[in-house]
Amino acid sequence: MNCPCCSGKSYENCCKLYHTREKDPPTAEALMRSRFSAFAIPNADYLWETTLPSKRKYHNKKDLQDWGARNTWTKLEIVDKPAADTVEFKAFYTDESGHPEIHHELSTFRMVQDRWFYVSGIFIQS
Repeated sequence: MNCPCCSGKSYENCCKLYHTREKDPPTAEALMRSRFSAFAIPNADYLWETTLPSKRKYHNKKDLQDWGARNTWTKLEIVDKPAADTVEFKAFYTDESGHPEIHHELSTFRMVQDRWFYVSGIFIQS
């Protein structure tokens, strides 16, 4: 299967390596791509584990799993990488009622003990 993150690689040779903890994503962009794939699969445990521990209180696994499962994730577009710890992206999906949607976000990440974590995101009106 092609990786949901739109890398052009197979899932087994891309985000699955991160989801199974065989490797840690080497960049903020790689983490962002792997999180998109985790929504597409869905894999709330991975989304939770890759959120900065001090920010986890603002999320819960059930909601992450449900949002991933309710939608059909179709495409990821990296818009910009203005800094090593920042990624602007568009996540394309079809919601549960069949409407195409775009989640446009500027996300911030932080490296802690050689691992990248998602910190927060600012939604951008498209």
